[in-house]
Amino acid sequence: SCDATQLCNCSSMGLDFIPPGLTGKITMLNLAHNRIKHIRSQDLQQAVNLRALLLQFNKISSIDEDSFDSLGKLELLDLSNNSLAHLSPVWFGHLLSLQHLHLQGNSYRDLGGSSPFSRLRNLSSLHLGNAQFSTIRRGNFEGIVVLNKLWIDGGNLSQYEPGSLKPIKMIKHMIINLRNTNVFSAIVRDLLHSVTWLEVRNIEFSILAEMQLLSVMSSSFAKKVSFKQVLLTDATVPEIVSILEEMPKLVEVEMVDCILLGTGRWEIQIQANRSQTIRVLTIDTLSIEEFYLFTDLQSVEGLLSCLTKVTVKNTKVFLVPCSLSKHLLSLKNLDLSANLLGDQSLEHSACPGGWPLLQTLNLSQNSLSDLEMTGKSLSHLRHLILLDISQNNFGEIPDACEWPKTLKYLNLSSTQIPKLTACIPRSLEVLDVSANNLREFGLQLPFLKELYLAKNQLKTLPGAAPIPNLVSMSIRRNKLNSFSREEFESFKQMELLDASDNNFICSCEFLSFINRQARIAQVLVGWPDKYVCDSPLVVRGMQVGAVHLSLMECHRSLVVSLICVLVFLVVLILVAIGHKYHAVWYLRMTWAWLQAKRKPKRGPAKDICYDAFVSYSENDSEWVENIMVRELEQACPPFRLCLHKRDFVPGKWIVDNIIDSIEKSHKTLFVLSEHFVQSEWCKYELDFSHFRLFDENNDAAILILLEPIQSKTIPKRFCKLRKFMNTKTYLEWPLEEQQQEVFWFNLKIALKS
Repeated sequence: SCDATQLCNCSSMGLDFIPPGLTGKITMLNLAHNRIKHIRSQDLQQAVNLRALLLQFNKISSIDEDSFDSLGKLELLDLSNNSLAHLSPVWFGHLLSLQHLHLQGNSYRDLGGSSPFSRLRNLSSLHLGNAQFSTIRRGNFEGIVVLNKLWIDGGNLSQYEPGSLKPIKMIKHMIINLRNTNVFSAIVRDLLHSVTWLEVRNIEFSILAEMQLLSVMSSSFAKKVSFKQVLLTDATVPEIVSILEEMPKLVEVEMVDCILLGTGRWEIQIQANRSQTIRVLTIDTLSIEEFYLFTDLQSVEGLLSCLTKVTVKNTKVFLVPCSLSKHLLSLKNLDLSANLLGDQSLEHSACPGGWPLLQTLNLSQNSLSDLEMTGKSLSHLRHLILLDISQNNFGEIPDACEWPKTLKYLNLSSTQIPKLTACIPRSLEVLDVSANNLREFGLQLPFLKELYLAKNQLKTLPGAAPIPNLVSMSIRRNKLNSFSREEFESFKQMELLDASDNNFICSCEFLSFINRQARIAQVLVGWPDKYVCDSPLVVRGMQVGAVHLSLMECHRSLVVSLICVLVFLVVLILVAIGHKYHAVWYLRMTWAWLQAKRKPKRGPAKDICYDAFVSYSENDSEWVENIMVRELEQACPPFRLCLHKRDFVPGKWIVDNIIDSIEKSHKTLFVLSEHFVQSEWCKYELDFSHFRLFDENNDAAILILLEPIQSKTIPKRFCKLRKFMNTKTYLEWPLEEQQQEVFWFNLKIALKS
């Protein structure tokens, strides 16, 4: 499970314990998603160079106190989602290099009476809590001074002793997942001057009376506050906004996956006369059930003048009031992607005087359909540089449009444009028209440096004359099959050409031509996606000049023709060999053999026509026909024997005759001799009889040894005869006349049994 760098992945192997044999060479051990219940002292004793130990999603309920003593170099320990009912400080006492500790998702209710982390001087991130976690005591975090991230998952945290988190002097990112407002207030009070980024999760700010408990936040030195999966109401929003604007160092406010119960008719007028520090506002997926009744937000207009970056995406925004846009005096970056803005509402939202300093605008995944109207609505934005209007549905576009003169970056990918026209602004330096089913590109864009044409239907490279300053072009996943030297060399400034995943015809000449373009820093061509050349002209890590294409790659048609000829010759030779050695007959024989093996057990007694079927070699026919047949068929009562010469049905396939005769006979007599073991037909008769003998578990076979046969002289193909002679009693034909009477008596008894 270990690779060359000694990273060992033993996850999801159904292990019940840590595997033995761990050595000092291992640096990372992944034992996640197993069934380990106990960590013993000796399990990790030899893994002295371990840097990361992943034990999450097991069933660990107990750990020996000295289990981790030898892991002085361990930097990451993940014990999350196990069954630990308590945490022992002894476990972590020797982990002096530990930086990341994950303990969430266990079953402990508290952290004990003292600090389990007092000796972890290098600890950088700590993740605690579970569904049963209810108590934090003073002293639980003694020894920790600085943390990059502290995550407390305390959905049922109900008891917090004030001062418990005060020993930590600095926390860059604090994540609190809880429901109790009183506990939240007490934790924030202890962290007023130590937290840089405060993230609050899964709490409901729905009761106005509880907002007084949050007023302590107004003294926090946090620079960023995030609310994730938080419930807000019209009654509590004004209080929260008031608290946030009083925070002296707050720069960024973020809301992700939150719910707002209300329509923006806030009862308290929000005053914008305090903090002027907030610059970034992010709202991602805010659910407002009655969003169509939402007000124009005049009450918050005074808060917007200092914002430089605003993101409101996936929130069903269908209009930004003009008055609100005009108050965004400092706004440089606006992201309104994945909303419901249409052509008319965009015209109103981007009204004259609105967004006066805007440089970057993202309107992707909205309901825009008129490119001419979109450009005209934004044409007054004198500072706009980047515009993303991808994943809208523009369709046919006009021949002329009006755009901001400063626009340099335009993203029109996935907008259903079938053909490009002069509507595209000439001032562009970067243009993305990927995934539009374009069949040609002939725009005059003299300043263009980057062009993205992936996922279209182009069959040739764009002309270089209209885009003389092009430095980089992506034309992946089109229908190019080649391009000429003239086309290629016309791009004087080209440094990167990505033409992979096309229909290039692989040829040695084409590869040599690409190799000669030494001035091109990167060329990606792909045949298809097999050879990818990158800087400086490299094919999968080899210099293109050193690449030798195979015969198949250079002469595909010739190679395919040769393969077809060879296949035809092989088939012809096989047919000739099969005809010479009767392959068809052997196949039919094998099929009959298989059918015999699958036949049901013997039918009723009325289907039995003979007392015995006689299997013998033609060389022994004189003894069989003149002596044995006469003795048995003239006995009193006479025996009915089946002989192939006399009783086989004429015209019927011999194998079917053998099978039917054996099936219609009560017994099968095998006359064994040296001639018998040399006969192929005798072997088949023996095989078919063996099926009946084995399947019915009876004594259907009778062996007569006409002459002595050494077991070792029997050919290996007569394996069943060897088995018969080793397991069954056989009758031996005596040469003395006085013994022959006993032989016939025993044979008749055997036939009657």
